[in-house]
Amino acid sequence: MNNKTCRKYLISGKVQGVWYRVSTKKEAEARGITGWARNLEDGRVEVFAYGYTDDLISLHHWLLKGPELAQVDLCLVEEASYHPHEGFTVR
Repeated sequence: MNNKTCRKYLISGKVQGVWYRVSTKKEAEARGITGWARNLEDGRVEVFAYGYTDDLISLHHWLLKGPELAQVDLCLVEEASYHPHEGFTVR
């Protein structure tokens, strides 16, 4: 069953200054996922995503490696409450 759900991801490693958020936006939009990505003060990137489960799983696999210049050490994921969002934005 492929239902829509929300997930929050916290990505650690070399993920700031390497086009991680912009690349995440592109990957999310290609999968029809809405939400946002933002840098955190502690050096991590936070991603909130809403979409079909299979698409979120696919995005998660991409988040684990990120764009070419990134070095992902850890990608934590948890279910999140739905917050309506139009499109996918970089914050």
